[in-house]
Amino acid sequence: MPWRGALAALPIALLTLLPLGAVLVLALAPQADTWAHLWQHVLPRVLANTALLMALVAVGVLAVGVPLAWLTAMCEFPGRRVFAWALVLPLAFPAYVLAFVQMGLFEYAGPVQTALRELFGSSRWFPEIRGSFWGLTLVLVLAFYPYVYLLARGAFLTQGRRALEAAQTLGCSPAGALWRVALPMARPWIGAGLALVLMETLADFGAVAVFNVDTFTTALYKAWFDLHDLGAAAQLASLLVLVVLVLVAAEQRSRQAQRFDAAAGGDARRALGPRARWLATAFCAAVLGAAFVVPMLQIVVWSLQVWREDLDARYWGFAWNTLRLAGATAAAVTVLALLLSWIRRRHADAATAWLVRLAVVGYAFPGVVLAVGVFVPIAWLDEQLLALLKPFGVEPLALLKGSLATMLLALAARFMAVGFHATDSAMQRVSRHQEEACASLGLTPWQTLRRLHLPLLRGGLLAAFLMVLVDVMKEMPITLMTRSFGWDTLAVRVFQLTSESMWQQAALPALAIVLVGLLPVALLVMQTERRPSSRTPS
Repeated sequence: MPWRGALAALPIALLTLLPLGAVLVLALAPQADTWAHLWQHVLPRVLANTALLMALVAVGVLAVGVPLAWLTAMCEFPGRRVFAWALVLPLAFPAYVLAFVQMGLFEYAGPVQTALRELFGSSRWFPEIRGSFWGLTLVLVLAFYPYVYLLARGAFLTQGRRALEAAQTLGCSPAGALWRVALPMARPWIGAGLALVLMETLADFGAVAVFNVDTFTTALYKAWFDLHDLGAAAQLASLLVLVVLVLVAAEQRSRQAQRFDAAAGGDARRALGPRARWLATAFCAAVLGAAFVVPMLQIVVWSLQVWREDLDARYWGFAWNTLRLAGATAAAVTVLALLLSWIRRRHADAATAWLVRLAVVGYAFPGVVLAVGVFVPIAWLDEQLLALLKPFGVEPLALLKGSLATMLLALAARFMAVGFHATDSAMQRVSRHQEEACASLGLTPWQTLRRLHLPLLRGGLLAAFLMVLVDVMKEMPITLMTRSFGWDTLAVRVFQLTSESMWQQAALPALAIVLVGLLPVALLVMQTERRPSSRTPS
């Protein structure tokens, strides 16, 4: 049956397709007054801010991530081995945590301006950080540059010595070989990393909220919770969907536009000159210090100052809610990712491949979009259930809205790609000959899955579970927008405290999130330290 694989993958794909479909249906409903208000009062400012922020962050991550990748991959200088993996550590920091740490450091009452006033008598010349694009851009660049760094470094490592030596024999200087050979060959990887950064920038809610800069995500949140206008929220969400689709299409085209066949060809690192080697060390140390060391030390100091007063029974409730939500989502996503990978393994037709891609596309969309998309059908289903139960004297309360199931649906759609890629990578290492041997012994496909795949996929499934667990613990907008009143997680607690500029109190839950976030980063570091494959992405 040619459509068997597609039919099996369809229920999983609907986790993503239904929320996106609900957003588009509600956005297409006739709401002339809403559109007029948005175009007149909201969209000009939001579009300008979002476009400017994405442009500045794009320039920043390229200016930071690509040089760091080149230095740690192709040059020898003091500390290179440590910087090669340590520069990945900022991935453990959610952007909203880095944002409030920087705000606390650079605001008027913070330690930086306080020290400046003690030294110079005044800090009025220091630029205002709240509401500033330079501060927000700095935070997002420091938070997201590892995406470009990791992919660009892998690209440079696969090029090896031969391509650069060939360029130099043709008269290119080392700098010329970089610009004319290494960078063009690494362009697909750099483009893929930049696309990820732009999607993360577009999806960010916590950092822009801390800096009080209006973008698509904050405008959507205000339309829903401040104006209580779900139609306006859906209209904004539909525009976000269109922008993300354009970014995804551009990323796919950039990866398919160029293909290279580059072999590793030996160690290509060269020693830098006496001055350049220390400049390289200083550059790497400055980025690592600003993106990880200083923020980590600051939240530890703040946490030590407030833990006696703040660490009470409430925090155990926040931690329990966080772990319960993250554990349930990680378990559900891991099971669904296993099924999805197994379905694709057994069915190689185009329809199945497309449905698998649609099932994991939710990671590209902002959490606020999926929150709106899940809330709309859940609210409609709630109304239908209450109408059916009303004759039986059931009080008109929400049955599904704000429930754990609602949050699970949105989070599963958001992080299905994380679990799937970890699981599918492990699935690809299972030999077809092993499956054929099971079939020759008379095992059914389900028996083969249970007796062959599950034991061999144990490591991949564990990695998928841990990565989804940590991503859910760090996630803010979906939980914030779909939870019931008073049901707080550590991330929601950080948002509540930073909304009131209580930086020290926000450090305690933030520290817990960052420490847990170091787990997948450690796994990633161990993988990237292995010799990368020479194959280019397709």
